[in-house]
Amino acid sequence: MGLTGFQVADTRIPVDEFLNALIPYRGAFPKFRYISATDIIKGTLPEGDLNGKIAIVGTSAQGLLDLRSTPVGTAYPGVEVHANLISGFLDNRIKERSEYDSQVGAAFMLLFGVLITFLLPRLSPVMATLLILVVIGITFGANMYQWHYKNTVYSIALFLMMLIVLYVYNMAFGFFVEARSKRAIMSRFGEYVPKELVTEMAKNPEDYSMKGESREMTVLFSDVRDFTSISEGLTPDQLKDLMNTYLTDMTEVIQKERGTIDKYIGDAIMAFWGAPVPDQDHPKQALIAALAMQKVVRECGPAFQKRGWPVIHVGVGLNCGKMSVGDMGSKFRRAYTVMGDSVNLASRLESLTKGYGVGTLVSENIVIAAPIAVFREIDRVIVKGKHEPVSIFEPMGLLGQVGDQVIDETDRFHKVLQRYRGQEWDEAERLLKTLLYSSPDAKLYKVYLERIKFFRAEPPGGNWDGVFTFTTK
Repeated sequence: MGLTGFQVADTRIPVDEFLNALIPYRGAFPKFRYISATDIIKGTLPEGDLNGKIAIVGTSAQGLLDLRSTPVGTAYPGVEVHANLISGFLDNRIKERSEYDSQVGAAFMLLFGVLITFLLPRLSPVMATLLILVVIGITFGANMYQWHYKNTVYSIALFLMMLIVLYVYNMAFGFFVEARSKRAIMSRFGEYVPKELVTEMAKNPEDYSMKGESREMTVLFSDVRDFTSISEGLTPDQLKDLMNTYLTDMTEVIQKERGTIDKYIGDAIMAFWGAPVPDQDHPKQALIAALAMQKVVRECGPAFQKRGWPVIHVGVGLNCGKMSVGDMGSKFRRAYTVMGDSVNLASRLESLTKGYGVGTLVSENIVIAAPIAVFREIDRVIVKGKHEPVSIFEPMGLLGQVGDQVIDETDRFHKVLQRYRGQEWDEAERLLKTLLYSSPDAKLYKVYLERIKFFRAEPPGGNWDGVFTFTTK
């Protein structure tokens, strides 16, 4: 080991292998008292003024070429450098570079380099930034402690540069990878899926594809009632504006509840829940969306009338069950869509809303899977293309949001169904007329009165189970 310092009385002066010492500068020039050589030569300096003082003879004028560039000034007199050094000797403030500086630096870079490289890609940008700031803060704190209390110097510049480079690299890499993942996801699903779901999918893009698969899902169909009459009464521009406004409002409702738009078919909308992002609550979210769609349509009525547009009404059909979902179509055109009997039933339910005069019809599957609403059973039917009967229901509103009058009317209609299915025509008719008196525009009650009239003339037989068979869509 080479020379590491000089011992002068009780003071140790540490130096490096080149006999250089680290100067503890007090600050910018000047920090010490300067006495002009003229005062010494002429004897104008008071007698004893320098007793007990250390005097350094030197120059500070720029023309005498004794100015140095230092950490605290670019034109620092050499005599001031010497004064700072002597002051450090006397105050025991001379800093000493640790003999283990390189080993400690290498160990820190290896340990924290591996740790940071492993952790940063797994952390969010906020947490990654916080981690880097904490490590930098601890490093500065430990270094300043060694500097002030141990007079020991450790080189931390390379370590800090490594942290910053790793942080910038990971942030940049993460940004480009995430952007690429989002572009890939958007190219596959951006036309159908809400933006928040695309963001969620972009976190693990490898989990999502457009390949066909079978899933438990919910599908919704909606259609504007009497659209032909509406379109005939509007100019092409008015019809375009009306449909753009309507479809935008409906899409916002559906996507707010995490629904995926399958397609627009003229004035009709097809949407589904449960794909491409799996969702256990798909029946509940679809039901909430269906009720919200009816509410938005009602609220749009006055605004439509102000613009000279007709008030519109929509029918909504909802069903959940096993469906096939994936990229389907021909070599000319494809779409991410759903198919299956459960899908067909939802379409049939939407068609039946007009016949019963109700806004929304759901299957018994929805009633079981989403018990969050008050449901009125409407009928038990066999729809076209099916052989098994299904019970159909109208959601009256979410639990806690339905008034007592609606609940009472729902219960009274359920009693009508009991009498109707028991072929108690007189009692069923009496109850229906009472309901019709309270709601004279209710088409549902008129439908059942017509059926009772028909069954009186042509009784359905003793084995009849109350099922009504539809022969049209």
